[in-house]
Amino acid sequence: MKLASITYRRQQRVGIILGSGSCLLLDPEIHGIPSRIEAYLSSEQAQVALAELEANGFEGAVEVGLDKVHLNPPLKDINKVICIGKNYADHAREMGGEPPEIPVVFSMFPSAIIGSGDNIVLPAISNQVDYEAELVVVIGKSGRHIPRERAMDHVFGYCCGNDISARDWQKGKPGGQWLLGKTFDTFAPLGPFLVTKDEVKDPHQLNVCCRLNGEVVQSSNTSSLIFQIDFLISHLSQFMTLAPGDLIFTGTPPGVGAGRKPPVFLKSGDTVEVEIESVGVLTNPIVAEV
Repeated sequence: MKLASITYRRQQRVGIILGSGSCLLLDPEIHGIPSRIEAYLSSEQAQVALAELEANGFEGAVEVGLDKVHLNPPLKDINKVICIGKNYADHAREMGGEPPEIPVVFSMFPSAIIGSGDNIVLPAISNQVDYEAELVVVIGKSGRHIPRERAMDHVFGYCCGNDISARDWQKGKPGGQWLLGKTFDTFAPLGPFLVTKDEVKDPHQLNVCCRLNGEVVQSSNTSSLIFQIDFLISHLSQFMTLAPGDLIFTGTPPGVGAGRKPPVFLKSGDTVEVEIESVGVLTNPIVAEV
């Protein structure tokens, strides 16, 4: 199932994406499904209601074209955005380092999250803004000290993500300002949908592509992840309780702008797309801050 956060006629709804370029709008009063995916993830009652609704062919849901709705980020009002750095060996090397022995972990604030079609805003105080295509894991079940063999039980689904990075802040300031360089407003595009894990046969065999103005700049496969999803979940849960809706950006493959010779950074008027097999295409225009 592909879940979307949709605004239709000024009302927010959870939508079920159909293959025909349309979606089914779920009405909280009729279907018992909250108007936000965040609330759905934390409600067993809502999950049971959606399963029953699916079994009945989504009876009573209104079908509308995707061109008639606004796609919001699938998740926004969440607890944690956890990011994994240098999780592809070739990317670690293109950035001047070696593959890490343990996961490199940092974070972003949820305020950085935007949806597909929303503008990525280039900050006035940075001129080295970069793209990073990533598979994003959505946690669906709380846990602490999760054994690796049970880690995938805590996954609800997957999204496309773009870990936009101001390199001149991330690496060019005293101490290396990873948080500030990563968490400018609009720097965490997410979407276009939340794809439930049953729709993804093997999350470690997915093609990952990033296109800048239609040109492929990143092309890899999640089979090249140094630390796989089950390991990451187990590892992270030794430090913190993972909660429904938490996001794990799993790392980006080689081909980022900072690793090119000469470097290629985003500029106003660009369009960046992240495409992940079985998950979708996340598209964002680039604009200058005004």
